[in-house]
Formats: sequence, structure tokens, C-alpha cells
Amino acid sequence: MAAIVLDGKQIALEIEEELKVRIANLEDNGVTPCLAVVIVGDDPASHVYVSSKERACARLGIRSIRVDISADAEYGEVVSNVRRLNADPAVNGILVQSPLPNSMDEIAITDLIDPVKDVDGFHAQNLGRLVQGDVSGLLPCTPAGVMRMLESADVDLSGKRAVVIGRSRIVGMPQSILLAQKGVDATVTIAHSRSVEMATLCKEADVIIAAVGISNMVTSDWVKPGSIVIDVGVNRVNDDSEKGYHLTGDVHPDVRRIAGMVSPVPGGVGPMTIAMLMSNTVRATEMQQ
Repeated sequence: MAAIVLDGKQIALEIEEELKVRIANLEDNGVTPCLAVVIVGDDPASHVYVSSKERACARLGIRSIRVDISADAEYGEVVSNVRRLNADPAVNGILVQSPLPNSMDEIAITDLIDPVKDVDGFHAQNLGRLVQGDVSGLLPCTPAGVMRMLESADVDLSGKRAVVIGRSRIVGMPQSILLAQKGVDATVTIAHSRSVEMATLCKEADVIIAAVGISNMVTSDWVKPGSIVIDVGVNRVNDDSEKGYHLTGDVHPDVRRIAGMVSPVPGGVGPMTIAMLMSNTVRATEMQQ
């Protein structure tokens, strides 16, 4: 039997409907949520992502500000823009789009953002709260989106064995904390480039979260029948099509023949990430009131 496909687009639309009510309540009090995005350079994928965020803002009635900075700009220009947005009371959420030029310290810039405006959830203060078990604030969008996707599918994670492939501060590490938190109670293994017998680790897992950026890395022989496989990866593979590329995930399509549930690429975690960014923007606005 083919796996159930978790429709991230549909779940994201449901989240947006919930947010519209909260946004209307804010507007009744004279407040319109505002998201500011700082983008440095001309990375094509970054511009696609930012455009998707702008469209989501437009759908919901969130005011969107975009600050474009050239790739050869001085580090201080990025810093001054972040500080300016921090000081602007009309701006409720700030994110600096990744990746930044190699000459710039991404973590240092993230930590310049006011924690109550850090809608990416990457500031040390917000990540620290997550480590302490406080999930009431601004959580990293992709891990939070994965959790919402699993919740929407009525997945009971208590006691389940979960393998998170990847240990980045953006996805892998916060994802593992969210899965292991009290009340969710999964037993979590973090796999990475130095892990041995990764296929065996995955084969024993009830849940696999793949977030490494390697096309089709997780194959069907890595997957236990009936398990849940969430594909966070989005990889551009060159081909002879009009676009010149197609998108793949970190999970091979054949996994659908073995798994019980899978998330697709595209249409899975991607829309959920944007929906949770909108949710964080509304949450940040509410916190600031």
C-alpha cells in the first residue's frame, strides 16, 4: 500500500485561516502586523523564498517591508539596517534571509535582532528558551512546521523512535528538542556526517526527519515499513527542462512504497515553513502589544 502523503499546502491554508482571525483582532485595536525581510546579494533561491513570504503576507494582510542590500556591501550596512528595524515600533518581525555572503557572520547578525522581533526563532535567547522547554514564544519555523504537520495527521509520538538526519541550528538541533520535549516524548537520535551505519539507525526508526540537503539520500532500504518520513530537503538538480533544473528532496520517491506517511517535495514542509513564519509574525505582534 502506498504511503499517505501529508499535504503541507492544505495544512498551511488551515493555519492561515486561523491567523486571519488573530490579525483581525489586532486590527480592531489599530495594529497591523509588519514583517521586515533583509536580503543580501542576488542568490536566486533566496529571492524565490522572499517572494513566497511576500505573497503570504499579502494574502493575510500583513504589511511587508523588504530591504535589499548588495552582495558587496559592508558588514556595517547590514548591522545598521537591523538596528534601524529593531528601533522602529511599526516593525513587529525581522528576518535576515540566508545565506549571507561568506564574509558576513550570520550568527552575529541574527543575535543583533531584538528577540521579540526574531520571527525566524534563531536568536540565542529564543533557542535558549526552547532548550528550557518553553515553546510559547518564537520557534524556528521549519521544525515548528514539521511538528504542526505531524499533529495535523494525529501522529502520537510518545515513546516512538525518531531519527533526525542533520544537526544544523536552523532545523536539525531544534527539531530534535521539539520531538523530545515533555508532552511529545519521542526518543530521538541525531544522525550526521560522522554517524556510522546511518541506514541501520533509520531502519529502526518510527519517524525519520531528513534535513541534510543531499538529493534522494534516504532510500527505500533505509525505511521501516509503515514508518513516517518527513522530507525537509529542497535540492535543485540540473536537467534539460525549460527551467534547467527540477526539485528533489532528501528522500527518494521510492520510499512511498514502504513508508506509512511521507511529506512531498515540493508541497510539504516548504509551505509549512512559510505558514509558521506568518504565525511567528502574528505572535510577535501580539507579544509586543
